[in-house]
Amino acid sequence: MNTIHRRALPLAAMMLVFGFAAYAAEPDSVTISNFAFSPAILSVSSGTKVTWTNKDEEPHTVTSADAGKTFKSDALDTDDSFSFTFDKPGVYKYFCSIHPHMTGTIVVK
Repeated sequence: MNTIHRRALPLAAMMLVFGFAAYAAEPDSVTISNFAFSPAILSVSSGTKVTWTNKDEEPHTVTSADAGKTFKSDALDTDDSFSFTFDKPGVYKYFCSIHPHMTGTIVVK
């Protein structure tokens, strides 16, 4: 029985490492998880398309701080995503309109 556990441990460790690597965000993406945007601040170049993906079990939105005038998603269910292309340099603050304590920032250079 110990032999089985010794063989399973490296496999389990490898699955954890590669599982987390597969879950890691792309450079121009934001993950919504545990009622937070991650990364909370993302810096991109002008012309970059940023994609938000909801990994929570609850719906969330991505709404620009200017009352959604610049960008606003529909409610995103689990694994749904929303993308927006940032064409102009500036600092873009946003939040979840369902859970306003969730905030983030996109810095466009």
